[in-house]
Amino acid sequence: MTAFVHPALFYGSDDEYLDALVPFVTDGLARREPVAVAVPGDRLSVLRPAVGSDDVLWLDMTEAGRNPGRIIPTVLRRFADAHPDRHVRIIGEPIWAGRSATEYPACAQHEALINHAFDGRDVTIVCPYDTAALEPSVVADARETHPEVWEASRRYASAEYAPDDVVARYNQPVPAAAPVEFAVTGDWGVREARHWAAAQARVFGLGEARVPDLELIVTELVTNSLRHAGGSCRVELWPADGHLCCAVHDDGFLADPLAGRRPQPPGAPGGRGLLLVHQLADLVRTYTQPGRTTQYALLRL
Repeated sequence: MTAFVHPALFYGSDDEYLDALVPFVTDGLARREPVAVAVPGDRLSVLRPAVGSDDVLWLDMTEAGRNPGRIIPTVLRRFADAHPDRHVRIIGEPIWAGRSATEYPACAQHEALINHAFDGRDVTIVCPYDTAALEPSVVADARETHPEVWEASRRYASAEYAPDDVVARYNQPVPAAAPVEFAVTGDWGVREARHWAAAQARVFGLGEARVPDLELIVTELVTNSLRHAGGSCRVELWPADGHLCCAVHDDGFLADPLAGRRPQPPGAPGGRGLLLVHQLADLVRTYTQPGRTTQYALLRL
């Protein structure tokens, strides 16, 4: 293998799951290729005993990838970049039946963006989809985000492959429910916005241990807006679906959908603000149009 391979594996049972993935892992190990498996915990309990090897990096995707925007830099790229001169095999299952409607747009965009993040890399990333548990629309999206499809009886190129269409389709705002807001103009407002957000978060019930995370998120998002989007922005906070939602609105346009998803090399100046936000938040979403961008960061209450 000398190019990026990114199939969606459609499975409807544990047997179909194992029949496809056990040979994928064991063949990689036999070829001395690095192998990582990042799937939900219940899938780990099925696949790991069947493989029976500690030479695999095993990760629970419900933790490592609970924010889909974190998966490319800290799961996929971190593993692949650690083996720059070897073919790498990864199983990544970022979408499962327990994902919420708020999370799903970020999941679909993540699957689409993998193709750009690894274009030309000597890596194979197989993404399993439980067709017995997921909605048909999710399976349809997988055909658009993956150039290849694996099923129990056949493997074929996806005629629906159109990842950029998926990124555009899920470029959606997060509905706000009676938010409180704070307007920021000029660098002097960063500190005030941070203190305001911390005070409001405590009122909404954010745990004290997470308040510093919110303060850093607000600092980074507001600073980005002030530097790149005309010198002003608006911060909103509201509780919804067990999360505290933080939205930062500005008049800019975020043209790069991989912003915040590329690991920065040591010593590189800047470029870590959105990357840090993805690490701290439980979910990050972006809505952007010419002259209007909103970054959403959600923290569990």
